[in-house]
Amino acid sequence: MKTKRTSKPHWKMNRKELAAATAEFDREMVADEFGPMTGEARARFERARKKRGRPRQGQGAQAISITVERRLLAESDALAKALGITRARLVARGLKAVLAAEGRL
Repeated sequence: MKTKRTSKPHWKMNRKELAAATAEFDREMVADEFGPMTGEARARFERARKKRGRPRQGQGAQAISITVERRLLAESDALAKALGITRARLVARGLKAVLAAEGRL
């Protein structure tokens, strides 16, 4: 059911206008008014239901917990900010560089 947009916000309406704008909420919810979802509605529902988060890259991501010396972390955060990337992206780039240098990538 689509709601009708009013030309002004509810706090600026007089009593009569407010009653007309909210009349749809005075009646009972009738199950007969509802039917199966359309394809478009189902697609919107599925998109809204999906878990949001980091976009999947490669085989996905794994959260880890590591300990890093504070000064090193501060310097890496400054570099990441200067490069316009996240800390995680900077660490991933560093790991890839080490693995490539060792011939493991």
